[in-house]
Amino acid sequence: MQIKRIYLIFAFVAVAVIASLYGIAPAWFARTFLDVPNLGMGFSHILRAIMGLYLALGLFWLFAAFDERYRNVAVLTRVIFCAGLVSGRLISLVGRSPAASAAPLRCDGVCPCADRPLGLQPT
Repeated sequence: MQIKRIYLIFAFVAVAVIASLYGIAPAWFARTFLDVPNLGMGFSHILRAIMGLYLALGLFWLFAAFDERYRNVAVLTRVIFCAGLVSGRLISLVGRSPAASAAPLRCDGVCPCADRPLGLQPT
């Protein structure tokens, strides 16, 4: 069906752009969109891993756009992908309290960076 093909190609393009923003320049992305001035190496690796996951799914969607055998599965994975993003956002909105948003996330003795917020370099 032509509409599924167009939908999957659009999904690939959208996810590829977002993944590229995450992984090509993670320090710029964190400064611009996440308001994190000094990006730690661990946080950079997390953003690049997210880029890899997004690109892998996007490439599957692009492949499925041109192979009818995988098209329905690809549309289903796209729906599950979007549902996962929405549910994560809802959890973050519901779980946010005024006290939680004022305090930075800390790893509290579990890792060597226990004296500073997670992912930030000392200043």
